[in-house]
Amino acid sequence: MGSAAARAGVRLTTLRRIEKASGEIAAAGVAAMAERLGWFGRLTAEQRSGVLLVTQTGTGNFVAWLRDPDATPRLTAEAFRSAPLDLARRVTLRQTVELVRIATEVFEERIPLLGADDDERAALVHAVLRFGREVAFAAATVYASAAEARGAWDARLEALVVDAVVLGEAEATLLSRASALGWDPAAEATVVVGEPPSEEPPEPLHAVRRAAHRAGATVLLGTHGARLVMIAGPGAPLEELSASFGPGAVVMGPTVAGLTDAHHSATAALAGHRAVRAWPGAPRPVAADDLLPERVLDGDTQAVDQLRRDVATPLREAGGELAATVECYLDVAGVLEAAARALFVHPNTVRYRLRRVAELTGVHPGEARGALVLRLAIGLDRLHPAGGPE
Repeated sequence: MGSAAARAGVRLTTLRRIEKASGEIAAAGVAAMAERLGWFGRLTAEQRSGVLLVTQTGTGNFVAWLRDPDATPRLTAEAFRSAPLDLARRVTLRQTVELVRIATEVFEERIPLLGADDDERAALVHAVLRFGREVAFAAATVYASAAEARGAWDARLEALVVDAVVLGEAEATLLSRASALGWDPAAEATVVVGEPPSEEPPEPLHAVRRAAHRAGATVLLGTHGARLVMIAGPGAPLEELSASFGPGAVVMGPTVAGLTDAHHSATAALAGHRAVRAWPGAPRPVAADDLLPERVLDGDTQAVDQLRRDVATPLREAGGELAATVECYLDVAGVLEAAARALFVHPNTVRYRLRRVAELTGVHPGEARGALVLRLAIGLDRLHPAGGPE
């Protein structure tokens, strides 16, 4: 009798009987799995054969483990490495635990019967339970390693998608990578830019991911330089998610129709984040479109074009009286009666024109921000008249 087997209380002749019966024991285990687990019958024949292979390998490794208990980590891991790759993808961790439980029960029922006497049978029961525990730990380790590797791969893929959106790179590559992450490329997207949380590595974006998970929001996260860039899916609570960003301003780009258009949202959000320090009182989060004056001061040509297109052009096309009323109203510091006297009209006429300006442009000259936007838009329109040199 070998020393290791002797310490386990099992004779070498018994070990040989277990080895010879390994195929029968494995088959009994698989039969029990098929009988007790409804999902097991939905596996393909090849996948069920893979389970049989793992179970039979486990039986052989049990005998080897009895001979050399120090080989536990290697032997239990080998049982899972022998599984076909397709099986590893198809069977979840919870299902693996169910398989291990049933296999251990079958081992506990059948292997002790091969003992030569009561003492040996008791030793085999104890050994089966210990080995089953080691197999369960090995399974958890295998799945944890796979999840960690998948998480690292997903994080790299996610960073590539965010970079592609920021840089406006090839659509086909962007869409395929986003689809691999479970993102619907046709879903609306909004890019949000701010400072990353102040958490230490290895996962500085954990707070934002956690907030998105709690809110049930679909997001893609990445860093661009020192900034955190978040691509949020439809219905994401942007104010709630912005609270998980680091200190400082958070800027939201416009919502776009799909991921292929998200570059425009990212460009506006990044430009707004560069310029937002010119408006210390900006809300958090603040829309990039609300930062058009600051973006113009920062040299953003897209903001210049947007102010002319969305504010100055509607005023010009509505007739000169609206722009003249706005400028007169602003020149007299927003005093309605003074503007009416200067324009030789009734104050109600001024009120009507100001309401009309708000309807056309979305900003009201009676508000501080509205006055700034209108004054700047009219000035830009004079500097760059329609059809004139840029």
